[in-house]
Amino acid sequence: MKVIRDPIHDYIELDDLALALVETPHVQRLRRIRQLGFSNLVYPGANHTRFEHSLGVYHLARQMVKQVDEPQRNELLAAALLHDIGHGPFSHATEGLIERYTRKRHDDVEELLRKEEISDVFKDYSLSPSAIAKHIKGETYPGQIINSEIDVDRMDYLVRDAHYTGVAFGLIDHVRLIHELRFNENKLVLNLGGLQAAESLLVSRFLMHPTVYFHHVSRIAESMCMHAAGYMIENGLSPKILQRMDDVMFMNEMKNAGGYASEIAKRLDERKLFKRALYTGFDSVGIDVVKLRNNIKRVENEMAQTAGVEPGYVLVDIPEKPEIAEMKAQVMVNGKMIPIDKASSLVASLEKAQLDNWRLGVFTPAEYREKVGNIAKEFFEVKKDTKQFKLTEI
Repeated sequence: MKVIRDPIHDYIELDDLALALVETPHVQRLRRIRQLGFSNLVYPGANHTRFEHSLGVYHLARQMVKQVDEPQRNELLAAALLHDIGHGPFSHATEGLIERYTRKRHDDVEELLRKEEISDVFKDYSLSPSAIAKHIKGETYPGQIINSEIDVDRMDYLVRDAHYTGVAFGLIDHVRLIHELRFNENKLVLNLGGLQAAESLLVSRFLMHPTVYFHHVSRIAESMCMHAAGYMIENGLSPKILQRMDDVMFMNEMKNAGGYASEIAKRLDERKLFKRALYTGFDSVGIDVVKLRNNIKRVENEMAQTAGVEPGYVLVDIPEKPEIAEMKAQVMVNGKMIPIDKASSLVASLEKAQLDNWRLGVFTPAEYREKVGNIAKEFFEVKKDTKQFKLTEI
């Protein structure tokens, strides 16, 4: 048993299985993957990694696995520790692009679990790679501990991200949550006594979205990174090789790629980011922009051509329609399972308010901002009487 000091959970104990997995190259790589991608361009302290987050998820999972049969406990603990090994460089900044080319999400990790170093550990402990892969994706009922509406993954990253960014939204009583979560009919449900703790988690998640996860500077930097990566793939970089890079390797590859990718790398290094030509909400646009998500490149090229700007210098960011997965959590009330938004008026109000956090973004270099902005407003039929920015966004 080894004890690691952690700023969030104080002390994390690693048993022999965890230590063996931590020593594999796949887990060590997570030390070089920033948890929040480019959020350190907004919050200088946001340099924590997927590695420490994975240790935190493992720590919380250890407190919950007592609820499952003993033969599955080691599987779940391994799944908790390995749940993020499928992330590409800068975490979510490259995830959409990698998924588009490989057809695999970051939690599709069975292929990685069969790699020599990890599979050797599994053989020593008689563990099944396919079973652990299913736990990671939440496809088994015990796997809901790691991947479900209210899971140990969310409990760790919300508190950890709030700590390192310095925002005041990470007050979550995960001890209470873990104590009040239990299985009922193979479904992980929350006892009524844990409702306030769950409300706190949901409020934190709701507030972290616009201030951290979807901060416009992060969205601009991630869009720039994704387009540079796309350029590199079109010029010969294998998506599978990209997925296995860490942040430093990818930035070096970007700098050495030449052309557009090298320019974007220099801009990211020096924080000379594109600017917001348009940044507005659902109620400001006259068309169903979410339907354009599958044709973003065509939209970008069309607007760039109209503005007389080179392709790659007009970036369109259309996030998915906001959906907070935790809203689907079930609460036990008088022996019956009911949706959390039926048990809590606070949660119900958050569900209605979440659309307010959604933003359509069009980004371009400063010199093209006015021209591209006018074209974007016309293209997306932005209503003239609607204010484009909130005071907090300027």
